[in-house]
Amino acid sequence: MLDTKEFLSAIKQIADEKGIPLEKIIETIQLAIAAAYKREYGEKGQVIRCQLNPENGDIKLTQIKYVVEGADEEGYLTGPLPQRLEEDREFGGRREREERADLPLPTEGEEGELKMKYSPEKHILLSEAQVIDPKLKVGDELITSLETKTDFGRIAAQTAKQVIIQKLREVEREVIFEEFKKKEGEVISGVVQRREGPMVFVDLGKTNGLLIPVEQLFTDNYRIGQRFRFFILKVEETNRGPVVLLSRTHPRLIYKLFEFEVPEIETGSVEIKGIAREAGSRSKIAVYSKEDGVDPIGSLVGQKGVRVQTVINELSGEKIDIIEWSQNPVEFISNALSPAKISAVKILDEYHQHALAEVKDDQFSLAIGKKGQNVRLAAKLTGWKIDVRSPKEEISSEQVEAEAAEKAEAEKTAETKIAEEVKTEEVSAPSEIVMEAEVKEINETEEK
Repeated sequence: MLDTKEFLSAIKQIADEKGIPLEKIIETIQLAIAAAYKREYGEKGQVIRCQLNPENGDIKLTQIKYVVEGADEEGYLTGPLPQRLEEDREFGGRREREERADLPLPTEGEEGELKMKYSPEKHILLSEAQVIDPKLKVGDELITSLETKTDFGRIAAQTAKQVIIQKLREVEREVIFEEFKKKEGEVISGVVQRREGPMVFVDLGKTNGLLIPVEQLFTDNYRIGQRFRFFILKVEETNRGPVVLLSRTHPRLIYKLFEFEVPEIETGSVEIKGIAREAGSRSKIAVYSKEDGVDPIGSLVGQKGVRVQTVINELSGEKIDIIEWSQNPVEFISNALSPAKISAVKILDEYHQHALAEVKDDQFSLAIGKKGQNVRLAAKLTGWKIDVRSPKEEISSEQVEAEAAEKAEAEKTAETKIAEEVKTEEVSAPSEIVMEAEVKEINETEEK
């Protein structure tokens, strides 16, 4: 016998442990009991539904028959065809194929119309249905109560078990996918679970995240059991369940880390305008204060550098330059080249966003940075092409225009040369044909 009260207690425990809504589990149990009842006591083609009361554990079983207009001599339904019940496809694996094979499925007739065989266990004629209830019409369901039985055999119990396992697995996957899909673009804490070649698998609690090589920091040491913060790049649904793609290199990770550490960003008084990052090496952040009296750089740095140092430690020692954003491009470019001291910034081409930064000789290497990193990050942050030169190497807008004109002239010359070569080839082709014809004519004359 089935102890429904103890069964419901176990169901609630499963719901709490796996974070699955109780209604979904109740629905799964109802499908499983209906499948087991049909296997033990039902007939082929029957549509059986089960209602389980979660309060007292009472079970109510009913049989569903569709009201149809009639059947022809060959046994096919006439009139509109009833829709297939959802329960017809709620069985898993081998059992699903067996159950579906028992059901009369629509077939295509000679003229292309769908035809369905009449089944007395699944259908009832309109004339017979209206004897029971005159209000019934074609397409309605006739619900008949069945005797409640909970004493199932081994095969029926195994059927119910398979349905429950499959449905719970599907529901759990759906819940996890929906939960993490909402967290795309957020930062989550996880523990390194294992490594398979270059891939790193991270334990996120309810599921595992995947950190591919391109999203890994080269300064990180992904030891098993080590905890990091990750940026949720994307959540995809696959046949094996949801896959959560993580990142340690995304610029948004820095933004979120500072958001955790700096209350002024969360309240909106300080805004991060832009981030340029070379992951694992160096980053530049442009900040702006919306309120007078609030120092944007000081807010991110924190007292004695506590806030920025926390972010640096989380990023395994990645250097972070915090500069003040400005609407004036000259001032913004000068700030972006920090820590170098800029003597002057000249706008060479405002349309193409090309600027020249002049620095003293002792600041030149600092402005360029190691392997050009500082000026490269500054250009990426500001969106301007930046040339860095010392004051001795003077340049004027006239020289820039002259260089541009010279470049355009060179391109035009190259295009003209290519066009002439193409024209020459086109002309020479017929000439070669004429020469061949003349040689052939001379040879024929000599032979005569």
